Amino acid sequence: MTEKTSNKFVTQNRYRNRELSWLQFNARVLQEAEDPSVPLLERLRFLGIFSNNLDEFFKVRYATVKRIVEAGKGGRSFLGGISAKDLLEEITQTVIKQQAASLKILSSIEKELEKENIFMIDETQVSESQHKFIADYFLRKVSPALVTIMIGELEQFPSLKDSGAYLAVRMVMSKEDDTFETKNNYALIEIPKTIDRFVVLPSEGEKQFIIILDDLIRYCLHNIFSIFKYEKISAHMIKITRDAELDIDSDLSKSFIDKISKSVKNRSTGDPVRFVYDKRIDKKTLQFLMDKMGVDTTDSVIPGGRYHNRRDYMDFPSLGREDLLYERIEPLPIPGLSLEGSLFGKIAEKDYLLYTPYQKFSYVVKFLREAALDPNVKSIKITIYRLAQVSHIASSLINAAKNGKEVTVQIELQARFDEEANIRYAEQMQSEGVNLIFGVSGLKVHCKACLIERLENQKVKRYAFISTGNFNESTARIYTDYTLFTSNQKICKEINKVFDFFEVNYKIKKYRHLIVSPHYTRNAIYNLIDNEIENHKNGLSSGIRLKLNSLSDFKMIDKLYEASRAGVNIKLIIRGICCLIPGVKGMSENIQAISVVDKFLEHPRMFIFENGGDRRIYISSADFMGRNLDNRVEISCPIYDEDIKEELNDTFEICWKDNVKARVVSAKQNNAYRQPNGDPKVRSQFATYEYYKEKISN
Repeated sequence: MTEKTSNKFVTQNRYRNRELSWLQFNARVLQEAEDPSVPLLERLRFLGIFSNNLDEFFKVRYATVKRIVEAGKGGRSFLGGISAKDLLEEITQTVIKQQAASLKILSSIEKELEKENIFMIDETQVSESQHKFIADYFLRKVSPALVTIMIGELEQFPSLKDSGAYLAVRMVMSKEDDTFETKNNYALIEIPKTIDRFVVLPSEGEKQFIIILDDLIRYCLHNIFSIFKYEKISAHMIKITRDAELDIDSDLSKSFIDKISKSVKNRSTGDPVRFVYDKRIDKKTLQFLMDKMGVDTTDSVIPGGRYHNRRDYMDFPSLGREDLLYERIEPLPIPGLSLEGSLFGKIAEKDYLLYTPYQKFSYVVKFLREAALDPNVKSIKITIYRLAQVSHIASSLINAAKNGKEVTVQIELQARFDEEANIRYAEQMQSEGVNLIFGVSGLKVHCKACLIERLENQKVKRYAFISTGNFNESTARIYTDYTLFTSNQKICKEINKVFDFFEVNYKIKKYRHLIVSPHYTRNAIYNLIDNEIENHKNGLSSGIRLKLNSLSDFKMIDKLYEASRAGVNIKLIIRGICCLIPGVKGMSENIQAISVVDKFLEHPRMFIFENGGDRRIYISSADFMGRNLDNRVEISCPIYDEDIKEELNDTFEICWKDNVKARVVSAKQNNAYRQPNGDPKVRSQFATYEYYKEKISN
């Protein structure tokens, strides 16, 4: 699908609006769902990712813009030249188009599934042989979990859960029923999250059948409402999305964990920002619901399909059909670094780079487990932003504390949508003797670093690993990220300074190697760009290559425009938001930008500056967004090992040459695929895996 969006808000200024740019990224996700070259079940999962992304967008970004409107502000300077009110309308119209496209794609995928003997049936298609299974399944599993609320005569409408899916039931009562005063009565059935959304029915020969839980409930409506006499009954899906901003309690008597816990619970009652409904719902029922819920003109009201919460397609059952999934790759070892022996001995000799998921995340867990058992290790310090649901990282840290190590964990309790998991782990680690730090007032801690102090020859030697991504076993299988293992004492000393800053944050440290937000990153990057401008003027080798998740900071964009006007060649690989407009004569004609969306989520941040031929390369936790530069603790780490610099340069170039899954970022905003133009086809994620396989064979 090629998404077309109005350009009227692009040509008026120098920047693309952040929210509209993000919607273009989500359109690229939808392109993957439409792409016939993507395995069929993976296409369904991309639909789920698209829907999940959209939910989070409305909870956070749409809610922020809505707050600007409600505050009576225009917001043009903040929003890149568009007023907040116009932006809300533009978002709603764009999402309506995208939702309509997603429904067509879903219908197309379902037809393709039927060719594979996989059938999605609804309540009208249940056969006699399936009836018994469904009736039994409903009584055993579904009925005990249902929450059904009769809302027709309630004085106060119940508060609907954020992103919960509900069936809005309308009963046209028969004349014999005297239970209710009105002829039309209404109920809400909450779709339980504790039951799989997709119910696999018994196979019939080679045919496999799935019914969505919503339809299974519709099939059993007579069972739920058997005590009433009605002439007609119908059920249509609705969903409400609420503002997810955390309002932190200012009560000084409460612990920070308690404050975050309370704020997360309050999120479920935040103001509504989006109301999605089945477009086939009758008008009276729709108006009744909107009036009762207080949905107003600043909310995004979106007619949708029969099913909502399509994010559940991310967990669509595989049905044993490996042929309809991406071929699983086996993560590779790091050449020269064995998981069998001691990692400390090897890392003492040289730096090593891990690139997940092409290589094994097990190295991170192994390093921590070894540190937990090693009697010479005295302390472990680590930052945690998002942990896996079952985290070997957390268990290794608890193990270390039980073995008498001094373990310090900086855990970010305000990691959006992972607050509850982090609170649970924080309480668990605290009870096991781990020292917890809850960040710096007014700043999120987003850097990913671990420092280990080990006694060697009666002296303390430091080891570290520093990453572009979270220390999370689950996401390491699907997110691409770099992790550097090092015993470079200069770098390790400065990582220790960052941990000192967490505990004594009124003292601002100085760094000669690391680039650390919020105090230094912006100016350090400006200086690196200025150096490239100066080198170009002097006829020296110059150039800037950046790989980021997002580029939205206007001042940083202006600096890149300045470099472009000076003649510096700039290559950008931006997976998500890109507010910079490349290729505009007199402004950005020396800037090219692409976005790669494929099997894995492109997550690393890397900066390459030509520096007159002596390349300066950094891996980083920071995107070029205002929050990362000015309002978070972030670390950009220089790469000094020449082999690793070459490896990073190689992997950037492989990604840059992608002409299968790369989309050109341009003023047209049409998500056009980059064309091979006679060059060999390069699908960068597959080519990167082959690159690392070749390294092993050599």
